[in-house]
Formats: sequence, structure tokens, C-alpha cells
Amino acid sequence: MAGYPLKVHNTFGFDVRAQFACRIEREEQLLAAVRDPRVEGLPRLVLGGGSNVMLTGDFAGLVLLVALRGRRVVREDQDAWYVEAAGGEPWHEFVAWTLAQGMPGLENLALIPGTVGAAPIQNIGAYGLEMCERFASLRAIELVTGEAVELDGDACRFGYRDSLFKREGRERFVIASVTFRLPKAWQPRAGYADLARELAARGPAASAGQAEGAATQPTAQAIFDAVVAVRRAKLPDPLELGNAGSFFKNPVIDAAQFEALKRREPEVVSYVQADGRVKLAAGWLIDRCGWKGRAMGAAAVHERQALVLVNRGGASGTEVLALARAIQHDVFERFGVELEAEPVCL
Repeated sequence: MAGYPLKVHNTFGFDVRAQFACRIEREEQLLAAVRDPRVEGLPRLVLGGGSNVMLTGDFAGLVLLVALRGRRVVREDQDAWYVEAAGGEPWHEFVAWTLAQGMPGLENLALIPGTVGAAPIQNIGAYGLEMCERFASLRAIELVTGEAVELDGDACRFGYRDSLFKREGRERFVIASVTFRLPKAWQPRAGYADLARELAARGPAASAGQAEGAATQPTAQAIFDAVVAVRRAKLPDPLELGNAGSFFKNPVIDAAQFEALKRREPEVVSYVQADGRVKLAAGWLIDRCGWKGRAMGAAAVHERQALVLVNRGGASGTEVLALARAIQHDVFERFGVELEAEPVCL
């Protein structure tokens, strides 16, 4: 379809169009689309929920709208369940389904927008868990050859909000399905301050039944519910206010740079990493530069979460990008720290 509108296919709600687009509900449609002579030599863009991409203008090429659906338990052993979901499955619905099946492990990643197929691209993470920790493998279609390939975690080259598919593999593969390993020896991850406060506010009902006198711990469902509550309180719904979630990565700096920064900014919010480096809270840096709630035209920083850039209505991708660059400039000038965007900007 020529001149296809993409407003509902990107969570910023930018009013842009694709030269060509094809909705992919079956894998054979994918191969037919990329081999269509009308799109030969044109760039390609894969979209699921459109939550990790910022379109700064019309796309002069072929957009593949991945709508592959399906989810199932592939197998289980004494240690884990292996659960597969198609690339077009909505992520949050998939997480809720695994819990309903009695298979915890993804609850910290509740309410992250987008699809299952986008999760490995971004290596999504929240509240102390990254997707790669639950990843087993994925099945991808190589667009040039049409062949299906199975890739493990090493092949996917996961990093902090990064992967093979965000870089050189971006126009090479379409992720058809992802298999997750959900451990049976489940342990809650509830150490993040916002999450811990929400669970505490919910009281004993959020904890699993345990022997009298034993320390209580939250259930997986309680963590899921608490994460949903925290995210809804802090983050705007993309259906109501266009955004792509957290726009910037939390920067990671070496110990020496951190010590120098700490001397200048004693209140800096930080998290020591296993390798000795230190992760900084990008939202805190942005807030300290006075950007929370500020706007440049219809592009703005959300008033409740400085990490989130929003489209207040009618903003273009170029305007949001200009806002992002202004923030990056101010953060670097004050703290000497470079902020990197999470979404792919096109």
C-alpha cells in the first residue's frame, strides 16, 4: 500500500507516512513483501508497536508491520519452563499470560509498551531485571535469503538497551518469535525503591503465605500489580499523550569519573555495577538541569518523569529531537556526562 499513514504505528503519534507498508500476519507474507519488485533497493523498517523508534519524517521505503501472533509452552524441565511467543504479541499481555499460567519471571517488565519481537531489539529492562536474563533464543527471518535462523543470547549480543538488531542487524532480520526461560526456583526482585514502597503500601496481602515468624516476600502477581501501579503513576499512557517511554539511557561512567562528579554533586543518584563502573539516574540529571515539565513548542518533558519526552499534540519528530539535543547539551555542560537516546531515531 503506497503512502501508508503511520500515526497509529508509532507511540509518539507522529503524523508521518511510509512510501510502502505491508502488515505481516504470516511469514510467507514477509518474503513476498520484500521480494516485490516495486520495493527493490528501498530501505526497510520493521515496526511492531512503534515504541522504540522516533520517526523524524516520512519513510521513503518499505515498512513491515509485524502482526505475527501466538504463544505456547515449548517444553519444561526440572529447572524451568520454556515459553515461546510470536513477534507481534503485545508484550504486556504476554507477561500477564505467563503469570496466569503459573510461570513467574517476567513480572518486573510489566506494562512496557511494544511487542515481544521488539523486546530483544531494545533488551528491555525495568525494576532490576533485563530481558536478556530470561532469554533462551529467538527465531528470525533473514530478509535477503528468506531463511529462518535460530539465535542464542551470545549471537544476539545483548547490551544495556542494545543488541545486534539495533545496530548492523536492523535491516537484516525480522524477529518471528522469542523463547524465554522462566526458572522454577523463582525469587522476587523487589529492591528498587519505588517498587519496594508500593509493595509496602499494599501490606501483607502482597506477600506469599509463609510459616509464622518467617520473613515474608512478595508474590510474582504482587510485583506485577505494583509495577503496573508505579508505571501508571509516573509514566503517561501513549494513547493519551504521545511518548516512547524512557527516552534516554541511564549513563554508565567509570569509578574515577564518578568520584569527581560526587565531589561536585554529593546528592547524585547512582548505582554501582558489578564491573566497578557506576550507573547514574538520567532522570535526576535532567531534573537538576531544570528540564522537568519544560516544553519547546509541542514537544515537552513530562512533568512527573524527566526521562520521558512527550508529544503534546502536533509535534514532529524533528521537534522532539531538537528538545532531546537541548537536554543532552545541558546535561553535558553541567555534569560532563553524555546522554544517549533509547529509541532509534530515523
